Amino acid sequence: MKTSPDFNTLPPFYRNYVSFVEQLEMLPALKSSTEAAQDLIQTIPEEKGIYRYADGKWSIKELICHMMDAERIFAYRALRFARNDNTPLAGFEENNYAPEANAHARTLEQLVREMQNLRTSTLDLFSSFTPEMLQRTGTANNSLVSVVNIGYIIAGHETHHCSILKQRYLNPA
Repeated sequence: MKTSPDFNTLPPFYRNYVSFVEQLEMLPALKSSTEAAQDLIQTIPEEKGIYRYADGKWSIKELICHMMDAERIFAYRALRFARNDNTPLAGFEENNYAPEANAHARTLEQLVREMQNLRTSTLDLFSSFTPEMLQRTGTANNSLVSVVNIGYIIAGHETHHCSILKQRYLNPA
């Protein structure tokens, strides 16, 4: 099935993320974004993993853990909606998750491997959805969103944060 974002069921907050990958079909977008993220993160020296570009900002490792936490939450939402569960789902406070991720106790190599495993699982999940399931919608964080858009959000969110990694962490002006 050919996929594209459905802007009628895409909360405005996520439109910027989806704009990074909207020219691709959803599964290729997920594959492309993770390949780019893996390639980028593998170039970061271990000692830079604790770097923060400003006080109060996440470290590189915390940012990577945030990307994985968000992917897990988004994939859970997609699973619920694809299975026709219409229960409204709450949002999550990302800033509460970062300090609890135990990011600095892990190496960048471990985080990259975890990201690979997570994305493989996410791809398996989205590949299992029928065209009908991909079009299903649900409410998360008080906003209507479709399953296909959640796939785009995952890919775009990762691409967005890789851009932040490049601009603010790895190539500061």
